[in-house]
Amino acid sequence: MSSLTIRRLIVWVVSMALGLLVGYGIITVGFDMLPLLVIFGGAIQVPQGVSLEEYGMIYFLFTAVPIGFVFVIWLDAFMDTRILPD
Repeated sequence: MSSLTIRRLIVWVVSMALGLLVGYGIITVGFDMLPLLVIFGGAIQVPQGVSLEEYGMIYFLFTAVPIGFVFVIWLDAFMDTRILPD
């Protein structure tokens, strides 16, 4: 394998792992912090942590994979893998 192929594999693996971690953090920690946000003049009154079982695995993937794609874009630029055209 060429070094470009290895760098591309690293970009995909690291990006999707980061996407899963950030998605998990948003679901479990971020939902607890919702009362800190002011929405339409009032705050949400009851914070609730959500587990992945309650949130749903499909919804978790629909949350985490696009976040992983954001990491792909940035790591592609930093590692010069040319996954995206210039």
